[in-house]
Amino acid sequence: MNPSALNIISSMATKKLLGELTALYEQQNPGTSIKLESVGGVDAAKRVQAGEAFDAVVLASDAIDKLIASGHALAGSRADLVRSGVAIAVKAGAQAPDISSEAAVKQAVLAAPTLGYSTGPSGVQLAALFERWGISEQVKGKLVVPPPGVPVGSLIASGEVTLGFQQLSELMHLPGIDVLGPLPEAIQIATVFSGGVAAASAQPDAVRQLLAFMASASVAQLKRENGMEPI
Repeated sequence: MNPSALNIISSMATKKLLGELTALYEQQNPGTSIKLESVGGVDAAKRVQAGEAFDAVVLASDAIDKLIASGHALAGSRADLVRSGVAIAVKAGAQAPDISSEAAVKQAVLAAPTLGYSTGPSGVQLAALFERWGISEQVKGKLVVPPPGVPVGSLIASGEVTLGFQQLSELMHLPGIDVLGPLPEAIQIATVFSGGVAAASAQPDAVRQLLAFMASASVAQLKRENGMEPI
């Protein structure tokens, strides 16, 4: 890694947004260099815990809290960046099921030959929702869970998954799929993504400045364009 650069690791959900934010920050701060690596969220947390030389980490807020609690991110450094909701998608041109209500989504899930959701926090909460609906056993056999870092949308586009759920930010720019819309409000799953200063960073003050920029009102529109809500 370039020791003069700020090295960030993030989960896949914020990859495109962080790419745009870091490019804008570099443009506004000549001489600043930022390297971004986006992987599955579980893998990102493990690598920070292993002491890899990252300066900043951007993950779901509870994952940042765990890194702070374990001493792998600096106490008081958490900066909440965006709130991200889950959307539903099908293969481009496929018949779109009704997703206008909780009951409609449940029926669509039961009717779909194959289902897909991520290994991230939204997938955990979807599994809990299926449990609450009492359909876990019915859907278990048709569930396709992508490897960490592989978007659900790519499995929808290839036809491996008929009905897929993932962060809107990860679905909205993928070719070969139709995004039907967000989960209905009654069952919407919102994840807050936050940044933290990695304990291994030799440039904590520079990271705090970067995170303050990423959390600022000046980049709110960029977040909305990426399917996320500013906090």
